[in-house]
Amino acid sequence: MHRINAVRAVAILEVFKGALVLLTGAGLLSLVHKNVHEIAVRLVEHAHLNPASKFPHIFIDATSHFQDSRLVFLAMGAATYSAIRFVEGYGLWHERAWAEVLASVSGAVYVPFELWELVNKASLLGMVVLLVNVGVVSIMIRALIRRRINSSL
Repeated sequence: MHRINAVRAVAILEVFKGALVLLTGAGLLSLVHKNVHEIAVRLVEHAHLNPASKFPHIFIDATSHFQDSRLVFLAMGAATYSAIRFVEGYGLWHERAWAEVLASVSGAVYVPFELWELVNKASLLGMVVLLVNVGVVSIMIRALIRRRINSSL
């Protein structure tokens, strides 16, 4: 029973990630045919940030290069990522072995990058993300091992 609860917790996490990215993609689509650069300038001003300082300037400069086709492409990527997360969440919730494999592999892929990021620039957020991913991978590997043991009995 403990295995199922842990796997279902991962399923909820995956669906949450998918929903968050889907909402972000929808937000990107809402910017099509709009002056993204002007919106960025207004956001920086609304936040009372200095547009000439480093990060607001980078943000404003990056938005000047956005084109509608790039926004649509990013939104399509977000929709694809979300669909994968939703399917993975469904499979984990219904205890499908393929979903456990997908979750373990997709979580493990990020671990080297997260470690690299922590080595180069340690942060609390980076550490939390790494720990969550390592936790997900370990839960999935345990579930797969238990599945294998139960099927051989």
